Amino acid sequence: MRSLIYTLAVVAVVLILLGLLVKAVKWLLIIGVIALVASIAMGVIKGRRALR
Repeated sequence: MRSLIYTLAVVAVVLILLGLLVKAVKWLLIIGVIALVASIAMGVIKGRRALR
């Protein structure tokens, strides 16, 4: 009985950690896309300033 409780606890902890990891990866992807868009915008702005 005790081993079943320990097994369930370990599975629950693994599922919680996987959920947090997936959310972290999703947020990292969102932050990466925002940073990419910002860098492209900065490059366009600086490129136009250099042409003037």
